[in-house]
Amino acid sequence: MSTKIDVEPMCNTAMGKDLTEVECRILGSVMGVKYLKDGELLSKEGDANSTLYILIDGKLDLFRDMEGKGTVLYTMNKGECAGTRAFIDRTPRKATLVAKGDAKVYTLEPDAFETLIDDNPRLIYKVMSALFRNTHANLIRMNKEAEQLSNYINKTQGKY
Repeated sequence: MSTKIDVEPMCNTAMGKDLTEVECRILGSVMGVKYLKDGELLSKEGDANSTLYILIDGKLDLFRDMEGKGTVLYTMNKGECAGTRAFIDRTPRKATLVAKGDAKVYTLEPDAFETLIDDNPRLIYKVMSALFRNTHANLIRMNKEAEQLSNYINKTQGKY
């Protein structure tokens, strides 16, 4: 962990919005901060690290290797988190994250998070609920995009 996190920005993220200021402070005590310059790599597809990333400032492009070239699948905005699957399952990364402009990212390691279980079970529950909501929102967005693509290909339900 590089430096102490600011509580207010953490409370304004998708993960922190249901947490009290005290809970944000407790969670922040086991988190780190990364500062990225434009184009700087945060994590690479296939990496074994299981860090959860919470974007506090700036944007991150989420890339995936498709047919030998990197394709931007999504651009993350302030307050969003990435790496939920790797964080929970501790499996290799499925995408690459690169800063789009300067960015500030809070980091959370599974082992550090687990140190909070005994003394803060309600906090753990709230964070895990937020991670589930994040994953569900991503699934809904992807399903909508797939439907729009299908409509475009099949030229149904719209003018193309």
